[in-house]
Amino acid sequence: MSDQNVHNAGFTPSGIRGGSLASSMMSQEARASGGGVHSGGPTATLQEMGARSSTHSSGFTSSGISSGSQASQMMSQEARSHGGETPSGGTTSIVQSISMGGKGGRH
Repeated sequence: MSDQNVHNAGFTPSGIRGGSLASSMMSQEARASGGGVHSGGPTATLQEMGARSSTHSSGFTSSGISSGSQASQMMSQEARSHGGETPSGGTTSIVQSISMGGKGGRH
């Protein structure tokens, strides 16, 4: 189900769907960074996974992050760079939220 949730949010194999949560995220991220969307950020990560339908196989599942997966490595790396915590609004938490059908912390 996680890949379908990512597609429903607007991250699709043909790109980000206009008027979707994905397009809103991309716009907000671009404004916050001075006009671009950074590689490795939430929008780029979700679009790459949405294009390949790979959120579930990457370890972002509807029941949480799979142990030993790419997602768990991402979470660990992000936690190390933030003093041991995975920040709310960080790439890992946003990708996990959207893959579970949430809005990635956005309303």
